[in-house]
Amino acid sequence: MVGGGQLARMTHEAGIPLGIRFKLLSDTPQDSAAQVVSDVVIGDYRDLDTLRAFARGCDVITFDHEHVPIEHLRALEADGIPVRPGPEALVHAQDKGVMRAKLDEIGAPCPRHRIVADPADVTAFAAEGDGFPVILKTVRGGYDGKGVWFVRSEADAEAPFRAGVPVLAEEKVDFRRELAANIVRSPHGQAVAYPVVESVQVDGVCDTVIAPAPDLAGELAGQAQQLALRIAQELGVVGHLAVELFETTDGRILVNELAMRPHNSGHWTQDGAVTSQFANHVRAILDLPLGDPRPRVRWTVMANVLGGDYPDMYAAYLHCMARDPQLKIHMYGKDVKQGRKVGHVNTYGDDLDDVIERARHAAGYLRGTVTE
Repeated sequence: MVGGGQLARMTHEAGIPLGIRFKLLSDTPQDSAAQVVSDVVIGDYRDLDTLRAFARGCDVITFDHEHVPIEHLRALEADGIPVRPGPEALVHAQDKGVMRAKLDEIGAPCPRHRIVADPADVTAFAAEGDGFPVILKTVRGGYDGKGVWFVRSEADAEAPFRAGVPVLAEEKVDFRRELAANIVRSPHGQAVAYPVVESVQVDGVCDTVIAPAPDLAGELAGQAQQLALRIAQELGVVGHLAVELFETTDGRILVNELAMRPHNSGHWTQDGAVTSQFANHVRAILDLPLGDPRPRVRWTVMANVLGGDYPDMYAAYLHCMARDPQLKIHMYGKDVKQGRKVGHVNTYGDDLDDVIERARHAAGYLRGTVTE
């Protein structure tokens, strides 16, 4: 696996029961996965020679993130190394302009959009629709709210162009909530779909995921799952695909983003599904039969643990575990920094309000924003 973050850490954990030997290319020995994987290579994924040396002897290469240069992945494939997902799929998660063009081609529903050249072009884009505000995104490198601007006027539109990369303009969507459809697809075409979830964002960062999405009409949930499966097939995705969606106020779904790796919106599956997203990603990239994606319980809620003012989160375990013996805590081994994702908690049960309260209480107590 290229990348040493928490996704690699949890994917490694899922491979242990299968006896999978896991090799990691990590930026530093302190990275989340590098702390727990025995076979670690420290190096720069942007360097082709480093990637080639790392890939020797590997049966398959997969990713913790989407940032490896596409031309490097094509070179690995030319060397005979299976890359999953492959470069022709992964480019759609790297470049929002390429993604939007492909989704338009296959008829996937998306917000109105186009590449814009300068602030005046943003004003022209806004005038073609309902006017300002509009959303601007750098086509590469954005995540967790970074590289995204909410623009109310032409004067507001200057900052995105300073990055020196193309800028994508999108209409501001009137949406009821954000959803995510997570699927896994193997090389021989087997695919499974997890229940569609609601993703609650705070300041552009995922705060809570509710599985399945409450009060989501069965027809719309089915449309979201079928859309994700079709996107995976059309793009040739192998492994896990997360399709982030808007549920609009008039009852439609629109594609917001794509992620071709295990995803924050699927962390609930570790404790709430028969087979987790991480286990199914491992199965998919090795072309093993996929596992059952169905939920084990009525409701599962994941709440992200963000860094706060209390660096010693271990001291909070006593309270959280005693208060809720069913609580599942997953920490990433990261240094605590303000607002940084350092872990998540999963709760489950039959009473949704209770499950949400338990998850948010635990995440808040670990962060230090809840004290009793």
